[in-house]
Amino acid sequence: MIEAISHYLVEHNANHGGVFATSIESDRLLDQAHQAAADLLGTPDPQTVSFGGNMTTLTFALSRALSRHWRPGDEIVLSRLEHDANFSPWVLAANDRGATVRYIDFAPNDCTLNIDQYAHSITDRTRLVAVGCASNAVGTINPVKQICRWAKDAGAISFLDAVHYAPHASMDVADWDCDFLVCSAYKFFGPHVGIMYGRRELLESIQPYKLRPAPDDLPGRWMTGTQNHEGIAGTLAAIDYLAGVVDEGQREGNSRRSALVQSFDQIRTYEHRLLVRLLNGLGQNRLVKVWGITDPERLDQRLPTVAITHRDRSAREVADALAAAGVFVWHGNYYALPVTEALGVEPAGMVRIGLCHYNTAAEVDRLLETLDQIRR
Repeated sequence: MIEAISHYLVEHNANHGGVFATSIESDRLLDQAHQAAADLLGTPDPQTVSFGGNMTTLTFALSRALSRHWRPGDEIVLSRLEHDANFSPWVLAANDRGATVRYIDFAPNDCTLNIDQYAHSITDRTRLVAVGCASNAVGTINPVKQICRWAKDAGAISFLDAVHYAPHASMDVADWDCDFLVCSAYKFFGPHVGIMYGRRELLESIQPYKLRPAPDDLPGRWMTGTQNHEGIAGTLAAIDYLAGVVDEGQREGNSRRSALVQSFDQIRTYEHRLLVRLLNGLGQNRLVKVWGITDPERLDQRLPTVAITHRDRSAREVADALAAAGVFVWHGNYYALPVTEALGVEPAGMVRIGLCHYNTAAEVDRLLETLDQIRR
């Protein structure tokens, strides 16, 4: 990924749409990146994928475009299991238009959404249903396919935040039948670039906030200003890396999409083993509370992202002790403020342990040993 960024800047650095060599080369590379992102997201149409500064910026821009036609009496449905980037932009847009926000709660004991509440909250007054594919705080995987179906049946737009889901499992916008999905390349080992998928008919019919000379066709219609071309080149390389996780000898099919699906199957299997090891160890520490699903029979409903609190130490103190042992974890709320507010752990927040497929069993054991030393 780093080499791809460097190669772009040295060999192809140019703005979009020129008739000279480097601009032509740059545009060709950007087209390849759109195709790679389409393969990652599971859409056959690369023009429905646009890039931007980050997920938050893309969401704010889309929220303003979608809310143009919201009126008092209209409703949007949000969950409290969200990163604030899939919460505040919609709340602010609804407030601007006088629309009503319906909030879906989650169960504190296992941090899963109240699905029955969705069934009663999505009505013919609903204009938008926004939900995360997985919680970046407690790792819960949400039933987004079902939620998107309810939204579609009600005539509402569905919006999925896949930022935290993207490095751990295969995304499939076609199967989920969502209207929009956003994710961030830095989460799956790329640079700081945001990615947005949108259903073609919506991308073509909704009027974005854009400059007059900007293109009106896809995907440029939704890509505001000069893009981070070197970052997009790095995103292409990161996606190709993910497609290469599965061994060539085990690969079935020749497409990048099929390779990505198989890679994520292997990633999920490996990360599951690490997750079991971590949860088993945490379960033996009586001073530590794990938030989220811990039932061994239900671990397929969560990602290997584990949030904990310590009975005698603050989240910052635990994070400091782990950092001193070479174990990097986050403390606080990691922008998942709706979650930490609902759990009542503000302002200290929680410690978030995020396992990925590059982690090892030895690293999990070192983390557990350090926590045990804190106890003693």
